[in-house]
Amino acid sequence: MLKEFREFAVRGNVVDMAVGIIIGAAFGKIVDSLVKDVIMPPIGLLLGRVDFSNLFVVLRQGAQAGPYLTVDAAQKAGAVTFNYGVFVNTVISFVIIAFAVFLLIRAINKLKLQEEKKPAAPPEDIVLLREIRDSLKKA
Repeated sequence: MLKEFREFAVRGNVVDMAVGIIIGAAFGKIVDSLVKDVIMPPIGLLLGRVDFSNLFVVLRQGAQAGPYLTVDAAQKAGAVTFNYGVFVNTVISFVIIAFAVFLLIRAINKLKLQEEKKPAAPPEDIVLLREIRDSLKKA
């Protein structure tokens, strides 16, 4: 069983999948930072200095009564919050990642289509017959 697992684990597809997962996780962190640190601050500034990560609704007060300025402050006080700003950030991250994957798949499909359009090399027997024909023409 261990030998069978080792054969499975070292197959090309499994290794490629592992590399893809690792790169995908790193890409997800980059996109998350892009959304939180680059895209949302200017949008929040345009909308009146709104920090989307701190948009929330208190569903139940905590041990210390509000108002709470941040989600962290509300959660530390034991309040139950509905964090819709974090959800907006996550949706934007998802859209960016989905668009990047779409562009990647589109590029791969174009490459495959170009490869399929290339004429296939003639079979060896056809090449040989052409060489014979060309030699007979010379004689």
